[in-house]
Amino acid sequence: MKAIWNGQIIAESNETKVIEGNHYFPPNSISTEFFKPSDTHTTCPWKGVASYYTLEVDGKRNTDAAWYYPETSELAKQIKGYVAFWKGVAIEE
Repeated sequence: MKAIWNGQIIAESNETKVIEGNHYFPPNSISTEFFKPSDTHTTCPWKGVASYYTLEVDGKRNTDAAWYYPETSELAKQIKGYVAFWKGVAIEE
């Protein structure tokens, strides 16, 4: 699977995990040069507290377009540290 935004592949892996319709990419599959830490956090009742990244590609920003769980509940331990996307990021095979 590939995550693509602004014409750039920002993550690629054959080892994604799908939860609630979202592909979660392993941490080593993202192109870190496009990811900037965000101060945003949200809480999922069963996964835990999510942290976010803002994407920056060719001078364009997509605020909080990627999220991950640095720590998870026991139920979500398989996606700890994995990164998922929204806000116009295309997921393709």
